Amino acid sequence: MATNNDFCFSCTTCGLQSCHKRDKDLPKQCLTTTKIKEKEIEKVLDLYRNDPLISKLAKTAAVLEGTYYGKLTRVEEIIQFAKRIGAKKVGIATCVGLIEESKIFARLLEHHGFQTYGVLCKVGGRDKTEIGIPEELKVLKGCHESLCNPIMQAKLLAKEKTDLNVVVGLCVGHDSLFMKYSKAR
Repeated sequence: MATNNDFCFSCTTCGLQSCHKRDKDLPKQCLTTTKIKEKEIEKVLDLYRNDPLISKLAKTAAVLEGTYYGKLTRVEEIIQFAKRIGAKKVGIATCVGLIEESKIFARLLEHHGFQTYGVLCKVGGRDKTEIGIPEELKVLKGCHESLCNPIMQAKLLAKEKTDLNVVVGLCVGHDSLFMKYSKAR
């Protein structure tokens, strides 16, 4: 448990969000002024301005936010984003618990002209004990229980040369591993 001596100011402890609209003074501990050097900001802005892929993604995301924020569902936003970046093939990294929703999502994307390729979290079908998970920590003890395999999901989507990958409900930690290894074009 943190004590007052351990207090570390961050965006989640700030009550102002002055950086959002710049309508108030930034708090003296604000990350914008204490943790970021102007040189770092300029390097990132240079990526947003000049790296062809990053510029395209950042600008498209900003335009969508300005146009549709709070007006479209996330599925509708993904469709608009994918269209505007010229994506043809959308990868879906899905949790087994949301496979039915992912099938509906895939059909919606296909209805809008996209190819889809979905990969379930349990792909490979290897038991959790194969990576050192004791039997007593499995959900269903005493039987095969496939481990979630987000790295393989990312690798399979990369092999399929997806233009955009979407995560549908991957569990905590599995989503982080997927993001680390995902390589959409």
